[in-house]
Amino acid sequence: MPLNARQTKLLNRLLDGFAGNLTTTKWVAIAKCSADTALREFSDLVLLRVLRKCDAGGRSTSYELVER
Repeated sequence: MPLNARQTKLLNRLLDGFAGNLTTTKWVAIAKCSADTALREFSDLVLLRVLRKCDAGGRSTSYELVER
């Protein structure tokens, strides 16, 4: 599954040392997309095992890179 431009930008941000937790709210502001789009993109990357959800849930849900 190829990555779109926003997903590539997201991964580059994380690889460059993103400060703090990456949440959908932060991603909406950075990528200038809707919350639904951000959530879909995170879900795709979780299915591809590139990202994983951190332990906190609900409004505190954040994502991090999966180490290989």
